[in-house]
Amino acid sequence: MSNVLRYLPELEGDEQVEVARLLNDMSDAQAEHFARIYRSRRRDPAHILILAAVGFVGAAGLQRLYTGKVALGLVYLFTGGLCLIGTIYDVIKYQDLAFRYNRDVALEVAETVRTVYDTADDGA
Repeated sequence: MSNVLRYLPELEGDEQVEVARLLNDMSDAQAEHFARIYRSRRRDPAHILILAAVGFVGAAGLQRLYTGKVALGLVYLFTGGLCLIGTIYDVIKYQDLAFRYNRDVALEVAETVRTVYDTADDGA
């Protein structure tokens, strides 16, 4: 857990636990590399909440587009957030939306970092 706090102090809750698990078997160089990439690609739950709230005044689905769910974002946009039911759900579950997106990003970044360092080790 201390690695996470050193490299990504802004993380909280389940996201912190998940990232700590990924950093557990990384060297310091790998962890720093991971932190730089992950920090630039992760989504802040507060931004998702704001975008979901905007759905109540006309631009429903922005939170889904922001988290890479383009098809569902367009469905929300053209159906008024599925008659506001989907928008209400997203306002309530915004932290879960952020966690799922960030978990997928963390797994992808960890795999990329490991591949880069494994390739560098093989070439040395």
